[in-house]
Amino acid sequence: MQHVRQSPTAADFVQNPYPFYDMIRPLGDLVWWDDYDMVCAAGYDTVNAILRDRRLGREMPADLRAPVPEHLTPFYDIEAHSMLELDPPRHTRLRSLVLRAFTSRRIKELAPEIEALSHRLIDQFPAGEVDLLTAYAQKIPVIIIARLLGVPEDMADQLLAWSNAMVAMYQARRTRSIEDAAATASTEFAVFMRSYIDQRRATPADDLITHLIAAEQDGEKLTTEELITTCILLLNAGHEATVHSMGNGIKTLLEQDTPRSALAPDRVETTVEEIFRFDPPLHIFMRIAREDLELFGHSIKRGQSIACLLATANRDPAAYDAPNTFNPKRPIKANTSFGGGLHFCVGAPLARLELQIALPVLFSRLPELRLAEKPQYANVYHFHGLNSLRIAC
Repeated sequence: MQHVRQSPTAADFVQNPYPFYDMIRPLGDLVWWDDYDMVCAAGYDTVNAILRDRRLGREMPADLRAPVPEHLTPFYDIEAHSMLELDPPRHTRLRSLVLRAFTSRRIKELAPEIEALSHRLIDQFPAGEVDLLTAYAQKIPVIIIARLLGVPEDMADQLLAWSNAMVAMYQARRTRSIEDAAATASTEFAVFMRSYIDQRRATPADDLITHLIAAEQDGEKLTTEELITTCILLLNAGHEATVHSMGNGIKTLLEQDTPRSALAPDRVETTVEEIFRFDPPLHIFMRIAREDLELFGHSIKRGQSIACLLATANRDPAAYDAPNTFNPKRPIKANTSFGGGLHFCVGAPLARLELQIALPVLFSRLPELRLAEKPQYANVYHFHGLNSLRIAC
């Protein structure tokens, strides 16, 4: 297995990781990324195979788990009930209960709300320049999730602050101060969600919290701790992916001088899928060996982590013609941006719907939209999103 070196916080890598991906992809199905001290999978077929391999999961075997530092107990108390971090049978039970409440019909019904919200936010733009990241891309997913859950929309900024603090735990730049902030946010977020769950138990409403409380399978319901974690997960994972996807997508459309016809009703789905493929919001998804195994000719030990490089797979020339070219007419082919297998993103249909509505509204309302300055990516790897997106209109 060949070794590669690349700091995930280096300025040039943060701004453009794709040359590094192009360099490692031909080195073999698996490579060893020294900076992470970890096995990585880069090719399209390899990543998809690993995401679907039942010998690999998300949980570290109990006898190999490191003790949780005391200062991080609040954060990991929430993670302990996250379906994103669990394997069957707990994952199967949690995911099926969530899907009983988070239905495709319920998501589709949000379309008019997403459209109305998009128009309302644009109406509030100041004259001249505006940062679309904070004024548009961040607000849409957080407000929609707040409405879906049934928590007050005016809590959106606080929900976003808690979410950002918790999600920072997955970034390569993680420090003790980031850990302390995540622990504080976890405690406050859990207290807030518990109060709303208690309210909905006493007074049911037509919202996701009520439907999650009511969801039942084989006589089992979600516990209060599972409900708290699930609501937090839906907000954290949902907002992080959609904010970066929308920001990266607007940047790409403007930099590539993409014809506005690419966002026409009969073409917007294809364009949005190309946005997800070309510059996705999440670049790494971890898998853990549940047993000693052989993988693409290499021995992997039980408990060993493998990083699936999702963005690298999306630029594999073996899977896509001219993969480093943004082509909104590219025929749709399943990309890896939402993961795959058992842990395929539950919120993917909502993320797609939000972009398919918010982007056409934005570009139709602001036909002279242009970049006011060159966007810079934030140091948030293994996420990939902008610091800001200043535009003139």
